[in-house]
Amino acid sequence: MDSRSLVSIALFAAIIVVLGLIPPIMLGFIPVPIHAQSLGVLLAGVVLGARKGTLSVLLLIALVAIGLPVLSGGRGGLAVFLSPTAGYLVGFLPAAFVTGWFADRVALQTDGGWKTFVGFFVAAVVGVLVDHAFGIAWLIAYVGMSPSAAILGDLAFVPGDLLKAAVAAYAGLLIYVNLGNRLRAAKAA
Repeated sequence: MDSRSLVSIALFAAIIVVLGLIPPIMLGFIPVPIHAQSLGVLLAGVVLGARKGTLSVLLLIALVAIGLPVLSGGRGGLAVFLSPTAGYLVGFLPAAFVTGWFADRVALQTDGGWKTFVGFFVAAVVGVLVDHAFGIAWLIAYVGMSPSAAILGDLAFVPGDLLKAAVAAYAGLLIYVNLGNRLRAAKAA
C-alpha cells in the first residue's frame, strides 16, 4: 500500500472522529443516540471504495478499542463494544465495505452526472441498511428488546440516514467529477 492510500485512510478515519464532536441526540425510546459519525462511514465507502473505506473504519474501531474517546459523546474503550450501540459500531465495517463495493461499480459504469449521483446514493442506502441490520440484531440479542420494538425504534434514524446518504453521494460525485477532470487534463498535457 502506498503512502497516498495510507494518508487517505487516516484522513477519513479522522473525518469520522471529527463528526463525533457533534453532540449526540438521545432518544427516550431507544438506547442509541442520533449522531453524525455514520456520515463519515458512508463518505469513506463512497470516496475511498470498499477496501480503503473499510480500512478507515477499522482504524476508527482500533482507536475506540484502545480507549481513545473518538465516538460521539466522547466515548471509547472496550466497554463500548458491550453497550447498546455496539451493533451499529461493528456494523460500520460491513457498511463501509458494501457502500464502497457498490460505489466502485457505479464509478466504473458511469461518467458523472445524475446516474453517478443516484448510483452513489443507492450504494450509501445499502450501507445504511447493512449498519441498521447489525444494530437491530444487537438490540434484540444483547439489549433484550423485542424485534418489533428494535425495528420501530430504529426507524427514527432512517430520515437522517437518508439525508447522510444523499450528502455522501453528492460529495462522492463532486470528488469523482473533479478527479476525472484532472485525469483528462493530465492526459491532454
